[in-house]
Amino acid sequence: MDTQSSIRTAATTSPDVLPSERIAAGMLPRVLSAFDLVAIFVCIVLFLSNSAILAGGAGPAAYVYWALGFLTFLIPGAIITGQLGLMFPGEGSLYLWTHKAFGPFMGFFAGFCAWWPGMLGLVATGDGVVSLLQQLNSAWLSAPWQQGVVIVLVIALSCALSLLRLRLTQRVINVGFVAYGVAILLVGLAGLLTVLRREIAPVNYALHNWVPQPATWTFYGTVILALLGIEVPLNMGVEIRETRAITRYLFWGSLVVIAAYLLGTFGVMTAVQPISAQGSPAAIAQAVRAGFGPLGSALGLLVTLVFIGFFVFATTVYNYSFARLIFVSGLDRRLPAFMSHLNKSRVPAVAVLVQSGIATLLTLLLFVILPYTLPLGMPAADLSTVVYILPQAAIVVIWCLSMVLLFVNVLIIRRKYRAAFEAVRLAPDWLFTLCSAAGVLASAAGMVVTFTAPWTNLLSAGQWSWWIGSLVTGSLLLGVVLFLVGQRRGNQPQASSLAGERVQQEEQA
Repeated sequence: MDTQSSIRTAATTSPDVLPSERIAAGMLPRVLSAFDLVAIFVCIVLFLSNSAILAGGAGPAAYVYWALGFLTFLIPGAIITGQLGLMFPGEGSLYLWTHKAFGPFMGFFAGFCAWWPGMLGLVATGDGVVSLLQQLNSAWLSAPWQQGVVIVLVIALSCALSLLRLRLTQRVINVGFVAYGVAILLVGLAGLLTVLRREIAPVNYALHNWVPQPATWTFYGTVILALLGIEVPLNMGVEIRETRAITRYLFWGSLVVIAAYLLGTFGVMTAVQPISAQGSPAAIAQAVRAGFGPLGSALGLLVTLVFIGFFVFATTVYNYSFARLIFVSGLDRRLPAFMSHLNKSRVPAVAVLVQSGIATLLTLLLFVILPYTLPLGMPAADLSTVVYILPQAAIVVIWCLSMVLLFVNVLIIRRKYRAAFEAVRLAPDWLFTLCSAAGVLASAAGMVVTFTAPWTNLLSAGQWSWWIGSLVTGSLLLGVVLFLVGQRRGNQPQASSLAGERVQQEEQA
């Protein structure tokens, strides 16, 4: 028996084994390659508009902030995710690993902290489509209800794609990934052409502007937020064809993310004029229009259209990858068992439908109902902005909290499962300790920045902090309640549970 088989055997026979570890692999097809995982990783992590935000807000120090984020968060996260993924290559990633480290409650709690942001991410990526359509014509979708309708349509399309065979859906995602990569290269090339023509935007590259200043320290937090999602592809751990694809996607995916964010920052900071326009998400297409001269208008339009397609595909990836957390919770009876039902294409159909339904209801609430009913004395458009941004900021805090658990997990698991840890060791102990400390501090920085730096001038700093704190607290309490309810439902004799698992396996077969 090889090393990986021994690890899997130990994982499914140890006392803390989850039902999902025993049966998920027999229910879901192994269809994902390393290239697929890189595409999923990019769709979750890489949103190039973050490059424009850094370029416009931090100037040349943006490169320093990116480097700090890569060194203290992305790379440590990749190393730790690789180690845990090789040890426990099951479905659910953070949910599974935290269960191994801390037990059932913290496992479910970590899974909830990972799932809740992912589910609301469907609304965020749908809103990205709205923003890009408005770049094509500023008169489009001005009313909040119109924006809500578009987001609902994007969620519905992502749901439909997520219900198809994963191999078929992933082929579509891969095409979008390649097109997105070409568009990012165009942004970087626009900056290079601008340099060759000596029409560079008048950014002050003096040495002191490369040094992060207190006034721009919050951009370090922005970088951390731009890099969240390292572990998400391993929500589908049992659907990966080969174990070595785990380390390959982490290496190549991280390399693609690093290169893309730096290219985007370079293109915007070099080609976009005036400098005041560099901080807008629209600066990405503007860089292409400015850099390519006579071809700029056509290529800028092409980039915008590719980005619209990418956001639709990113919504799909968010949908099917985070639905796996509901799926495994159903297998483990932490949620109702029907959540683990597969359709004829062998994908978790109920989990996808439930998740899409919740995201749709939240979209209707945030864009169609609240902006026209809350008596806060704001125009509907401003109120829509507030009620949309607040939950999004709150879930960033929760996602960062889940990353704290990821970085702590590796230290606990290293001690509890020493033999398995040594069998697939990726780095020396001191490096894991360093990665864990750096990742915890970086995640904490992301939470602090989100709490203290309002994303809109429609709320004061005090109002912002109060609302974010309330939403985060309410969300975490919801996670605790769901666990307690699921625990009560799951308190059945073990024989019945195992019998249920055998019946489910037979049904899925």
